[in-house]
Amino acid sequence: MLIGVPREIKNREYRVGLTPASVRDLVHHGHQVVVETEAGLGANFADEDYEGAGAQIAPDAAAVFAAAEMIVKVKEPQHEEFGLLRDGQILFTYLHLAAEREVTQALIDAGAVAIAYETVTDRSGGLPLLAPMSEVAGRMSIQVGAHYLEKEAGGRGVLMGGVPGVEAADVLVIGGGVSGTNAVRMAMGMEAKVTVLDRSLDRLRELDMQFGPTLNTIYSTVDAVERLALASDLVIGAVLVPGATAPKLLTADTVRRMRRGAVLVDIAIDQGGCFETSRPTTHDDPTYIVDEVVHYCVTNMPAAVARSSTAALNNATLPYALALADKGYRQALRDDAGLRGGLSVAGGSVTHSAVAEALDLPLADADDILA
Repeated sequence: MLIGVPREIKNREYRVGLTPASVRDLVHHGHQVVVETEAGLGANFADEDYEGAGAQIAPDAAAVFAAAEMIVKVKEPQHEEFGLLRDGQILFTYLHLAAEREVTQALIDAGAVAIAYETVTDRSGGLPLLAPMSEVAGRMSIQVGAHYLEKEAGGRGVLMGGVPGVEAADVLVIGGGVSGTNAVRMAMGMEAKVTVLDRSLDRLRELDMQFGPTLNTIYSTVDAVERLALASDLVIGAVLVPGATAPKLLTADTVRRMRRGAVLVDIAIDQGGCFETSRPTTHDDPTYIVDEVVHYCVTNMPAAVARSSTAALNNATLPYALALADKGYRQALRDDAGLRGGLSVAGGSVTHSAVAEALDLPLADADDILA
């Protein structure tokens, strides 16, 4: 198979779909790889690194899309890329289509076979291709939260861990999944006072056993979210409903009554956000203020640490990319029900139920399309 890697063009998106090491594995399996010039530069991978791994370098994205049978990216296609997609072309990337009607329609119109990283599952029901970036985003959420709590950045002027004789910051993490757990780990490492909310008692027990009595674990209710948010300096939104839009758990009324200079970091923003006052932002302009509360809602947080993020992502995606290339997408999806869960659009139709429901679009049977 001929696999293409275009340069990412989303605002400040420095990650790249394949590392040179991944290219070398694909070439070793007998495939061809074409990489847009400087596609890896943001992650400190030079064109020479890709050529040394066996890739061809293309002058622009149009050449990559025109040549490739499968496109491996990081983020969903941007408007400039819509017209480059073609019928039957495989697109393997993060999509988050439940919050992206325009992108979904472009994929339908193109007839592309769109497989979303974020809804691929493993044998235990986990999300192996979402997990690496959730880990990065969870850890980053505390870094950026600590920065924006500084007075000069618009925050309350609170030090996360305090100092002897001074209280540490109150941190609330809503959601105890992969990103939430990593946020908890970082916040506790900075010696903040940390509370985590989740609706799974089993998960709360696991977190209690993992972090011990210094972590406050609370069952998530409307009352708990409101009460704890009002008492917090930093709130991390780490809620995930695979493939669907995120539920709005923090109301605008609660935000209005929060501490002046408190900070909200919405990790779920690429699926619509879990705060009523959330709206997507970019690395160029990452924050805004509503009712004197700082909001950080960057949709591609891990791009800020592109080298680490790209390596972590490729560790997870490479086996699936190899399966798609070695077998072709139809056989690969038939053989792996978890990979089939990533199929979002094919044959001009939506094939993922959560996306169809969120966008009120007809749902096609993936098995019929694969047959």
